[in-house]
Amino acid sequence: MTLLVPAPENVGVQPPAASDVTPRPGLVARLSAEALGTLIVVVAGLGVPLFTIPQSSPLPAALAAGLALTAAMLAVGYVSGGHFNPAVTVGNAIAGRIRLADAAAYIGAQLVGALLGAVALFGVLRTVPTIDDSQAAFTTVAAGFGEHSIIQVPMAGVLLVEVLGMALLVAIFLATTAHRNPARAAAPFAVGLTTAMLLQLGQALGNVPFNPARATASAIFSGPDALGQLWLFWVAPVVGAAIAGLVFRGFVQASVQAARTTDQATGAVTAPTDGKLTDADVDGAGFDDAELADVTATTASASAAPAGNDEARSFFDRKGGK
Repeated sequence: MTLLVPAPENVGVQPPAASDVTPRPGLVARLSAEALGTLIVVVAGLGVPLFTIPQSSPLPAALAAGLALTAAMLAVGYVSGGHFNPAVTVGNAIAGRIRLADAAAYIGAQLVGALLGAVALFGVLRTVPTIDDSQAAFTTVAAGFGEHSIIQVPMAGVLLVEVLGMALLVAIFLATTAHRNPARAAAPFAVGLTTAMLLQLGQALGNVPFNPARATASAIFSGPDALGQLWLFWVAPVVGAAIAGLVFRGFVQASVQAARTTDQATGAVTAPTDGKLTDADVDGAGFDDAELADVTATTASASAAPAGNDEARSFFDRKGGK
């Protein structure tokens, strides 16, 4: 019986050789990519509605933000995973795709990128002679509920929309970027279009952003009213992301258990990846840097493990179950 390394999302294909493993970018590179991508998302998401002239029939703000997210994911998503949203990072952490320490660093980088984008937009507003109050202009794109919602949507309504919308967005992100998904290359388009659809709904309710970093950036330059309601635009999306992450994690664990049951019946446990193990494969499988070294060191010798080696089976099962 062949005994190789199982991983949460990758069952039924051949293991990589140690020489085929592509090193992951360093944490600084990943954080820089997250900050840059979030800056792009915020500049488009806030800048287009801020400087829209209705008579010119410009590109809808929601579509512009979705396209910007797609472009950012295509440009630097291969470096960091392309989260650009604290709630998406929370969903990935709960799903087991990123370590908690790295997730916290990602969120910090996203906030930095969002604030830099907002600062740039605020600076542009100050140069426009026809705009006397830059803070009031930013208020038009700030997230809000109740009296600060365009159609007076109460707190409960906005909270529900944020939770449901973010759960949907994170679920699509996790599903389309999964290693076993043959359509992974289309993930930026799926996530971008989903974001555009959600933002179109959110604009009608009160500039609901489905992105805590963007909500923070707009609130800081919009005054005390927006800051007072900012808590909802952190709590609600994090709850939605947590729901999606837990469901996805449970689904993956159930799939792994089913695969192990099948493999035990046929006398073989199969391996995590096909061909080369890339950065996205590592993130998708939930390996951290230390575990990746263990995987590459043990994969080659695993195929030679004797059929009756229960200790080896236990070791590899524990590694795959993390």
